[in-house]
Amino acid sequence: MDTSHYAEYRPLMFSIAYRMTGSVSDAEDIVQEAFLRASKGASQGADVESPKAYLATITTRLAIDHLRSARVRRESYVGTWLPEPLIGNGEPDPAELAETSDSLSMAFLVLLESLAPAERAVFLLREVFGYDYREIADITGKTEAACRQIFTRARRHVDEGRPRFETSRAEGEELTSLFLAAAGGGDMTSLLERLAPDVVFYGDSGGRGETTFIAPVFGRGQVAEVVRVQVERTLQLGASLRPTWVNGQPGVLACDADGGLIAVIAFDVLDGQVQAIRTVANPEKLRHIGPVSRTWHLRWRDHDQED
Repeated sequence: MDTSHYAEYRPLMFSIAYRMTGSVSDAEDIVQEAFLRASKGASQGADVESPKAYLATITTRLAIDHLRSARVRRESYVGTWLPEPLIGNGEPDPAELAETSDSLSMAFLVLLESLAPAERAVFLLREVFGYDYREIADITGKTEAACRQIFTRARRHVDEGRPRFETSRAEGEELTSLFLAAAGGGDMTSLLERLAPDVVFYGDSGGRGETTFIAPVFGRGQVAEVVRVQVERTLQLGASLRPTWVNGQPGVLACDADGGLIAVIAFDVLDGQVQAIRTVANPEKLRHIGPVSRTWHLRWRDHDQED
């Protein structure tokens, strides 16, 4: 095992770890630890016929262990939990959008939270990464028959709540433009017309914002009011909003006057309407993107230290 293997297989390792944990920082740690263990095992004479399979196995098992140890922390999380957002470097092409919008969307990652760690691993390895049952059995340490049963059960559960998306690049640009126009003091009517009647707002601040959303907000009128109030408060700090792609979905970055990140907003879109708005404002979930806003988040850190 050497640096060439790390460079070649790191994207796969990160893809597995991120989908398993919903955390960029945890996924990075798991990838580093997996490669260290793989290198150590190889140096001690471990029989590594396939570096790819070897690294995928260690990564998956570390992710399962991480989820089991993080269960208590996750259950005590303050307010709504959302994954750490992945920000695109540019507009995804149609093929990339079709691939990521399903298995990387926040809605899908939240749905995976309802699966036990081992179930999540089997489902992802089969459904997203295309491993056969023999390979999955080797990776997870279970029998092929058990893996088939686990996948069937997990697939049935996921399909019941699986989100659907149909967001073209042009449609994503249009929706984010409407949001930015309304946020800038424009007419909310056009944006309201694109909100589905049963649209849902999810806010994840981890208890470190002016408003902690313990539960989702439902309905076009209520969601529109939440968006209006939250955006107004953000802009009062001299913040700016700019369009981006979040986990393969159209979205917006909110930054303060110094460029510090305040929040990441993602839109779930189907049939030309916004089905859900997901806002991540927990600074601990934004640090991998860039510097977070000191004017917005520092007071909450100080408040936590005082407590």
